[in-house]
Amino acid sequence: MNKYSLLILSVLFLPLASCVRGVEYSLDESSSKIVQLSENVEDGSFLVKFSQAPGADEISSFECSYGVTMSRIFPSTPGNEELEKQFGMDRWYEAALNEEEALRPTLLKVAAVPQVQVVEYNHHFEPAGDTRIYHASGTKADSESAPFNDPLLHYQWHYRNTGDRGFSPNTLAGADIDVFPVWQTLTGGDPSIIVAVIDEGVKYSHPDLKDNMWVNEDEIPNNGEDDDHNGYIDDVYGYNFVDKGAITWDKVNDKGDGDSGHGTHCAGIIAAVNNNGKGVAGVAGGTGKKDGCRIMSCQIFSGERGGTSTAIANAVKYAADNGASVISCSFGTRTSFASDNAYYKLGNAVEVDAVHYFEAKKNNNVLNGGIAVFAAGNETHNYAHYPGAWNDFISVSALGPDGLPTYFTNYGPGCNIAAPGGEAYHVVNRWNSMVYSTVPSEVFSDGTDGEYNTKGLDYGYMQGTSQACPHVSGVVALGLSYAKKLGKTFDREEFKQMILSSVNDVDQLIARTPEKTYAYKQSPLSMAPYYHQMGTGSIDAWRLMMKIEGTPSETAQLGKSQWVDLTRAFGSASVSLTYLSVDVPQETIDALGLQKIKGTGQAKYPSVPEGEAYAYVQFGRLYIYPTKIGSGKLTITVAGGGDHLGGGDNPTGGMELKQDVSLIVRDVNGGNGTGGWL
Repeated sequence: MNKYSLLILSVLFLPLASCVRGVEYSLDESSSKIVQLSENVEDGSFLVKFSQAPGADEISSFECSYGVTMSRIFPSTPGNEELEKQFGMDRWYEAALNEEEALRPTLLKVAAVPQVQVVEYNHHFEPAGDTRIYHASGTKADSESAPFNDPLLHYQWHYRNTGDRGFSPNTLAGADIDVFPVWQTLTGGDPSIIVAVIDEGVKYSHPDLKDNMWVNEDEIPNNGEDDDHNGYIDDVYGYNFVDKGAITWDKVNDKGDGDSGHGTHCAGIIAAVNNNGKGVAGVAGGTGKKDGCRIMSCQIFSGERGGTSTAIANAVKYAADNGASVISCSFGTRTSFASDNAYYKLGNAVEVDAVHYFEAKKNNNVLNGGIAVFAAGNETHNYAHYPGAWNDFISVSALGPDGLPTYFTNYGPGCNIAAPGGEAYHVVNRWNSMVYSTVPSEVFSDGTDGEYNTKGLDYGYMQGTSQACPHVSGVVALGLSYAKKLGKTFDREEFKQMILSSVNDVDQLIARTPEKTYAYKQSPLSMAPYYHQMGTGSIDAWRLMMKIEGTPSETAQLGKSQWVDLTRAFGSASVSLTYLSVDVPQETIDALGLQKIKGTGQAKYPSVPEGEAYAYVQFGRLYIYPTKIGSGKLTITVAGGGDHLGGGDNPTGGMELKQDVSLIVRDVNGGNGTGGWL
């Protein structure tokens, strides 16, 4: 029990004529408000959340009592006051020590105050990825059926993996996010969908990003003033929460330490401009008609500085208040926590409150809130790192071009889903198996184990769960774009469930692979620890679009004639229905390489042809023969009641029922000894 003067307690928040110092305290450090000691903290300040929003006089009294200067962490945004109160945005303050006093004793004193709900250090976070940039000419991938004219799209195996061995001897066809068919037939994005990249600054003038940058039209660039009076100076493409001004991306010291291009690389994965005849493509970068999703840069790292709790929390709230629907967060802390409550209570509450505020903010006509996506971390730990491990944030682990967990990825509890993150060591010239995207040409890297000088170049390779995270963020943005196009709305929690279930299975592939080997440096990596530990599976953009449509998806095996069950499309009675026809569009025939198959022409089964066809249905199962990795749709017509259609002069019969069915073809035997993908 904390024991100190009752008089001091009773007048603590009353106006004081002068500051009273030197009060003695007897403190119990077992108090639930005492935060854990951390070396990785900002010197000279700490964070306080009050039980109720304090007035100006109360803050003045607090400052006098504890020798600090208080400032609100979150500026209030007009129109959002009620939501700010709901999530405690008005009760968070940063306390800066007025003198060079020891930080922890002051925290202990403050924690003893009943009106204080939370007191914590201003922690430092770090990017979740290999922040070095690699560049190599590489090997061109098979650009078959490339939907856009971006000349470097063929290096981006993570969008369409054809099994090209130039990336890895173990490359698995289909180990990608399956985005090509989405681009070709459904959507490339929507400029009203904004993704906030909470990271290093994004190079907003990059030739392959500038046309997809979010722009605050009410702010005049680089005039050093807050033109729109929102509390942020020069926030044209976002805001620099470290230096308190315009976005930067090229602060590097004489040793080469500082900005790495990390934020620009992640932004390019999400929404590099597609079909513009330049560079690479982005997951939600549009189709070349100025229809890409927009990137907002919320900078929390600048040079060697940043990544603090306050910078992150403010960046998240800024994203919410300025229209972002998705936050892509490729950063984290290496400290382990046993639970969400432990993470919150042991000194990380401010950014959690901010993300929950973001999740509750409705910024589009599709969802009643925002989607938060985080990297799981790169320490090969058997748990996700926080903040991503928090229960209602999406945490992303990394896969290589072989579709298997990478040697660096975190896995296990808290990891929700997996995506391509790139993986070095597959080939001696190891860059090709990493993720290719946009980088700032100003950034210079000088490695110790190979040349990767990128100065003067706008594109390069990186790897990490940092790269896996924006793949998922991009797919989410693409899904929101498609839902808007269809005029559909969803509950935020429902949409998150759709994201996490729009996956290809990783476990069967892991189960058939005792260990994976590398061509360069690494010893074999046992796959056993990763079984059932990579979340729900590997994100599949096409599957998410089908869920948004309400179209059932089935997976088929590459290179063989087969029967595909239709229970998901037509229910448990599918085996007894009368199937009248199967309509296969030419685009699906081409995408899946469907071969013609012979039918028996039985009158009992109207959909079965007498000669050859690309597909037919019998006994409630679809018969097909796909020869390409890919995705597509076909339409099956059924008599809804009876064995024929009624109407007109026809004998009384059933109602015509048409059902679209999505087919996703994967390589069950990848040809590399790694086994299946179903």
